[in-house]
Amino acid sequence: MSTTTNRDRLMLAISIVMAAIYLFPLYWMYITALKSGSEMFATPPSFWPAAPQWGTYTYVWESRGMGRYLWNSLVIALGSVVLITLLGVGCAYVLARYRNVWVDIGLFLILMLQVLPASLMITPIFVGFSQIGMLSYPRLAVIIAVAAKSMPFFVILVRATFMSVPQELEEAALVDGNSRVGAFFSIVLPLARNGILVSAILIFMQAFGEFVYSKSMIQAVDLQPASVGLNSFMGPNTNEWNNIMAYATMYVTPILAIFVLLQRRIVSGLTSGALK
Repeated sequence: MSTTTNRDRLMLAISIVMAAIYLFPLYWMYITALKSGSEMFATPPSFWPAAPQWGTYTYVWESRGMGRYLWNSLVIALGSVVLITLLGVGCAYVLARYRNVWVDIGLFLILMLQVLPASLMITPIFVGFSQIGMLSYPRLAVIIAVAAKSMPFFVILVRATFMSVPQELEEAALVDGNSRVGAFFSIVLPLARNGILVSAILIFMQAFGEFVYSKSMIQAVDLQPASVGLNSFMGPNTNEWNNIMAYATMYVTPILAIFVLLQRRIVSGLTSGALK
């Protein structure tokens, strides 16, 4: 018992140290946003501002049009989630329930798409969208590109959720006179809604921070998301780090809040397909 207790304490201490290392940049972002210009470059650095500059947030929000940037990020994220959910749920169900050589090939291709980085795909996607006139609707073009990139991740997670739903329940519904489609909507989908919701939340958080496609396809400032707006701070002589950190704080905090509020549901959804 003593050995087990000591081991648990050691693992807890290691976890706390690793969490502190991981969260320190986030803490530094928040306090840097509150520092004055001279305090940012003080040596040694201070770990809490002597006179917090709360007005930095108001200045950045008004001067940078944060409301517009966040709205564009929200449109792109929600559009991507809706498109992925509508197309990916059916695909995941087929891959979970029907096993043959063609389904296995489809699953393999989906897994291969997952490893392709956005930086590799942006050139052919940009050229293709330009040829068909999709770039006249840049936010829609970004939504489609993000959906194509994130679809494999969504399908893999939701497939595991469908596999955890007992197939006997569908068979019982079919015996009672339901069609395959009716059994899917009345039996399988309600039981898998938690995993689908969690997968959609994860896709939303990824799409909310999307940068590569938005930077390449959206030229109008009024349509650019917050990730591109943050990049506009960068330059060869950048020194307004407090403004940059204030912008990043307002950009990141909503996503952090969603994750903290839904962390238990996210964990349970991710592990729902682990056991059958």
